[in-house]
Parts: sequence; C-alpha cells; structure tokens
Amino acid sequence: MIYMDQFFFGIFNQIRNIYLNSDYYDSKISQTNNENLIYKPSPHILSSLIKYKKKNRIEDFSLDKIWNNNNLNDREYKNLNNFYWFFNLDLKSSKKNTHSVITNWINNNQKYKKRSWNFDLTAKRIIAWLSCHNLTYDDSNQDYKYKFNKIIQKQTNHLINEINRSKKIDNKLIGCASIILVGLCYKNKYLSFGSTLLKKISKLTLDNYGFPKSRNIKQLIFYLKYFILIREWFKESQTNIPEHIDETIYYLGQGYAFVSQSTENSFLFNGNNNFNTGEFNNYLKRFGYKFKNENQDFGGYVILKSKNIFLTMDAGNTPNLKFTKDYQSGALSFEIISNGKKLISNCGYYKKNNLKLNQLSKSSAAQSTLIVDDNSSCKFKKIKDTFFVKNGLKILKKEIVFEKNYWKINASHDGYLTKYNSIHEREIEFFPEEMKFVGLDRIIKKKTNHNYKFDIRFHVEPNVKLMKTQDNKTILIELNDEGWKFTCENYDINIDNGLYFGNKNLYTENQNIFITGISNNQDENIKWEINKI
Repeated sequence: MIYMDQFFFGIFNQIRNIYLNSDYYDSKISQTNNENLIYKPSPHILSSLIKYKKKNRIEDFSLDKIWNNNNLNDREYKNLNNFYWFFNLDLKSSKKNTHSVITNWINNNQKYKKRSWNFDLTAKRIIAWLSCHNLTYDDSNQDYKYKFNKIIQKQTNHLINEINRSKKIDNKLIGCASIILVGLCYKNKYLSFGSTLLKKISKLTLDNYGFPKSRNIKQLIFYLKYFILIREWFKESQTNIPEHIDETIYYLGQGYAFVSQSTENSFLFNGNNNFNTGEFNNYLKRFGYKFKNENQDFGGYVILKSKNIFLTMDAGNTPNLKFTKDYQSGALSFEIISNGKKLISNCGYYKKNNLKLNQLSKSSAAQSTLIVDDNSSCKFKKIKDTFFVKNGLKILKKEIVFEKNYWKINASHDGYLTKYNSIHEREIEFFPEEMKFVGLDRIIKKKTNHNYKFDIRFHVEPNVKLMKTQDNKTILIELNDEGWKFTCENYDINIDNGLYFGNKNLYTENQNIFITGISNNQDENIKWEINKI
C-alpha cells in the first residue's frame, strides 16, 4: 500500500511539474497590473532577521561568473538567489550594476524554474528586492521599473498559487509576509489576501495562549520576529494595522517573556538551540515592544527563578503528530542555571541533514530525564526524511510550589504505560537557603511486569567538568568558579560521554551523570541531590 501511495505521488508530481513549466501556467501568473512602487520599506526593519555588515561593493563581485557558476551547492545557490546578500552591500555601490544584476536574473528566470522559483526562496527574494529599493529600484529608468514591477507581481502570483501546498508552516509565514509586503508597497489586492491568510496561519499553528502548538521555543521567536516585521511595515506605510496582528504579537510576546526570563541562556527543549536574546531584546526596545509574563507554568514548561537560580522543566503533553517535526522526547527533563551558567542541561537539537544525529538528539537519552529499557518515552516514525511522533504521551499530574524558601515541581507522564505498565513521576525540590536540590524519580508499576533496566541521565555542557569521588557515591561538578556535588546513595552512579547539540547544526562531546538500575515488580524510588559546595 505504501509503495502504491509513493507511486501515485510520484506520478502526481510529474504531472504537476509539467503544469508549472507550461505556457498556460506562465500566462496565468503573468496577469499583472502596470503599477509603480508607492511604499518603500526601510531595510533596518529586518535587522532582527538579517545581520548587516555593509562591507561589500557590488563592483567587487565578478557579475558574469555569479550567474554562470554551475558548481554551487544547494546552500550556496539559495544564498545567491534569495538576494539577502544585497543587505551587505555598501550603499555607495553602483546602482547601474545592481540594476544590471536584477535584469540579468529576470532574463534568465522569466518563466518558472523549479530551483530558482522555490517557494521560500521566491518569498525571501521579493522581500530583499523591495527592502533594498535604494539599490534595486531607485534612480532607474521606466523600462527597468516596468520589468521590476511586473516580475515582483508575477512571483507573488506564484506564491499565492503555491502557498496552500507548502508543507512547512515556517515557509508559509515567510510567503505570507512577502505577499503582504507587496500589497503594502503597491497598495493593491495582495494586501487583503495576505492579511486574511496570516490570520489563518495563526489559528492553525498557535494554541489558545499564543504558544506554538509544536511547543518549539525557537519557532515562537521566529513567529514573533515575523509578526513584528509585518506590523512595522503596516506602521511605516501608514496603513491601518489589523487587530489580529496586534493580538497575535501580544500572545507571542507573552510566550517570549516567559522563555527568555531575563537570562542570556536558552532552554534546550523541543527543537531549540542556544540563542542570544540580547540582540533581539535590543531590537524590541528600539521599536518600543515590551512584554511581561510572571507565570511559572506556560506552554507546557515550568520555570522557577530567583536572582541567581533558574529551574525549568518540560511538563507538557506531546503535540499532535503534524506539529512534532522538531519535538524531542524529553518529558520531565529539566535544566538548572546558576549565576548565568548551565549546571544541568539537555543536549540540544541537531536539525542538519544527518538523520542519525537528528534521531539521537530527539531521543530521551539526550535529555536530562529517565529512560526505560533504552527506549524513549515517545515512539517516532519516519515520514520521508523526517521523524514524527507516532505514539505521544500525556502529563498526568502537575504540582508547582514557589515560595521564598522552598520550591517544588512534581509531575508525571504516561509515556511508558502502554509497553511497560509504568508511570514516570519526578519531583524536584529546591531549598534556597541551603542551595540544595533534592530530586525523586519514581517508577510506579500499574501491573506486574518483567524486570527491566532503567537509566537517568543528567547532562552538562561541554565546558563543565565532572569528577567521581573514591567512594563512588558522589560526583563533583566544576562550573567555572562554582563547585557542586551530585549524590545518589542507593543506586550506581557513573560518568558517561555523549554528544552536545546546543549550538545550531554543530555537535561536540559532553559528559553526563548516569544513574542505572534494574526495576522489578515493585515501585522504584530513586533519590538524588545536587548541593552547592
């Protein structure tokens, strides 16, 4: 059955490719109006998405070789054809040469081409051309402007035709932003279409509290950046801002305020990598955005904090299958930050085209949580080249206590119930005056079961050093100029090596504290402590 589906899918794609390359389709998307650019967006509005260097002159490029280079890999090709490199050009660059580059691109890509008209590539190119109007449009003759305006609208028509077929939600948002920008710049029909579509995307991808249904922190920040970008375009063009945009930004801002929490550290849950909040916070301040969220529980995450200590835990349900592309099986995993440094961490997320590393970073073993019989708490299935969750889990209970001298998080999940008839419950207490964390991991047996192995891992960042004491009951943690000790009296405790994926598309070796044991027919209670020395 699977092979039949693949067969018909292949046939459909072939037919569709013929259609997109046909004269009929070209004629369809070529229905444009003779309109001139009215609103010219400021390029600095995109500074949260694009890093400006302003070093290159277009004269420094060999323009003929750029377009005739057949040795470009996919990444190099995209970087060239999205034209984001225009943002790094010196404003004194020759506009004549810049116009020549765009004219050359138009002449070579007048009709649809699968590679150069790729959905997200096209959307980014439109944004770049319009935002860099001082190089791409200003001081040009009427013939050039006609060609420019026509190809902008033609590409926009293509986006509208393809946006519902785009499989990646993030790309839909970029495409939607591009359509809206064209509508604002030319004051035409695209604006209404883009605004309506943007509202639908919000409903589809965000929960009732404005947090991404994927529970992906990185995606939340991505959404916030694009919604603010769109709002600033509305504002600068003196166009009424739709109410749903302000509402979405408010809720996304609530989520951002919660996960940023005035710390420079990123919480490594569900697709997130280390992210420098400082630059984005400066961007928000520059444009007058202020967000505040004093909740301890939001988006399925728990964060308890004081001036020097952060304790955070993933205590949320698994999203629906279609939102689990970047989900990591880290139920009840936690992180601790002490004086701005990660004491306990998850391993982060590896997204680059390496399925083995991607799968490893999604496993429960790569999170600071309990693992039963070397199995993750969620079961994944491969769909094409992506692992989605086949069998998810639910949080069964959640209790939070946050007082001046006592913190507690208690939660449980059913990820091991079906296969092992077991519930994992975790309780973490913190005593601020003593600078002591007391943890209890419980394996609760719902039915008599065969014996199985369990492990609990506590990961640390690559720069954190671990050392085992002679009594084999204590592990010392060296955190810069701080010393901590990890103890577990009743179970074997060791140091194990692993991989850390905290920095985007990179990996390096790290270590983890490793508790292991055999569970019999009785409930297991694994108690551990982390104390500051």
